[in-house]
Amino acid sequence: MFRLRKLPRREFPDTAVNHTLQYYSQKRPNMAAAALVTENFKFMSLFFKSKDVMIFNGLIALGTVAGQTAYNVFAFHCPCSSGRNYIYGLAAIGVPALALFLVGIMMNTNTWDLLSECRLRQCRKLSGASAFALLGNIIGRAIVAPLTWVVISLLQGQAYTCALSEFIDPSTLEGFPSGQLPEVMAKFPCQESVPKELQGFWVEIERRLKFESQLIGWLLVAGMSLTVFVMLCMKRCSSPLGYQQEDYWSVYRSNEKTLFQRTAAVHARLLAAENIKSFFGFVALEKEEKEELAEHQSANPICSTDWNRVTGVYLYREKNGLPLYSRLNKWATYSQENNLEALEKEMDVLS
Repeated sequence: MFRLRKLPRREFPDTAVNHTLQYYSQKRPNMAAAALVTENFKFMSLFFKSKDVMIFNGLIALGTVAGQTAYNVFAFHCPCSSGRNYIYGLAAIGVPALALFLVGIMMNTNTWDLLSECRLRQCRKLSGASAFALLGNIIGRAIVAPLTWVVISLLQGQAYTCALSEFIDPSTLEGFPSGQLPEVMAKFPCQESVPKELQGFWVEIERRLKFESQLIGWLLVAGMSLTVFVMLCMKRCSSPLGYQQEDYWSVYRSNEKTLFQRTAAVHARLLAAENIKSFFGFVALEKEEKEELAEHQSANPICSTDWNRVTGVYLYREKNGLPLYSRLNKWATYSQENNLEALEKEMDVLS
């Protein structure tokens, strides 16, 4: 019989093994943590750079909720005085909502596109349906923040309690002393200001006012939800495009806007560098700007006519069955044909 020979085990220095194990035990967690952090940053970057309307509106709503909650905690102080409570309570609900609405309108690019359309082309190609769709888009986006402010104010109930406390009918409260003036009822939002003999009614009055406030808030939420659903259904039913092409059009507009702004910034920088160099004889550029100048050489000014052609309101249009997704897309299509007459005619057409 053959006997198997046991080979000797190769020995490694203990110090080398320990250093190797220690190296991998430290490196792998660090690499995993770095990868996790990197992926999270990528996700957050994509999230905040997304042009999706739902995400954008969600961020606005969350910011409004945080601002309204902070206001109620740190800045809301009911005067607890007849004649002042009503004004202060309504102002706390309505004035911030109005300010947020105006800011939302100013931040919407469609607002300035509509104004440019009326200034450049006197809105002669803007039909009633087109105007309704554009105004609906502008108001729909601008109203997210103010409605959120109003709803949260009503659900929390502080402003409503302050505004309507003096209008409570004392006869509806069981056991409440008769003949109380509105000045006394106006003190109930401030518990410490309520007379001692009426302290027992404070809880019931606050509960009643908050019930009314929250009921109005939830009814407003239901009305908003129903309105949004109906508007989305109307939009989908009246759209000439399918669902997939609608999404593609949205992606195209987002990319066109991003690339246009980025390219316009580089073009303006290069044009400014050329003008400064012609004046001073040289221009002080950063390293990246020198690379841009070396890559693009020069930037030619763009005439006002072309700027006006790509500025303004635009709704979907096709040419020979091919979609034209924007005024810039239309301008590029007709410019490639070198047909100035058709270009002049078509660039004034809105839809």
